[in-house]
Amino acid sequence: MNALLSISIDDPRWRRALRGPETVVRRAANAALDGAPSRGEIRFVLAGDTLLRSLNHDFRGKDKPTNVLSFPDETPGTLGDVALAYETCAAEARAQGKTLGAHLAHLVVHGTLHLLGWDHETVPEALAMEARERRVLRRLRIADPYRVHQVQE
Repeated sequence: MNALLSISIDDPRWRRALRGPETVVRRAANAALDGAPSRGEIRFVLAGDTLLRSLNHDFRGKDKPTNVLSFPDETPGTLGDVALAYETCAAEARAQGKTLGAHLAHLVVHGTLHLLGWDHETVPEALAMEARERRVLRRLRIADPYRVHQVQE
């Protein structure tokens, strides 16, 4: 059973850079939710750095953009919201030698896991969350995002 996913594309660059960003989000979110005990609506916003910087400042006290933010919601039938920033995600994908689609999928999985209660505040939590992300991404046939990338000169 698929979750109820709402996807808003607030920054048109997502559509210009990716064919069907909604498909990437749906596949990645549903893969992250596979086997999860809780289900509910998730609202995704594919935005830009301006919105993510504002949210990061307002909710985390950090005055800078970030790639992804998750906002759990305890309303019955709702898991929460996930927002992603185009410029930051695109720059990270380039720097890491990944496609934007693969990086988006990873960050959607990451954000969805946060809504399910996963976290990475401590080393054991981070290792467990990364292992879960790797398993989900492997099923999606996306390379391990935590593998150290060797830059060849």
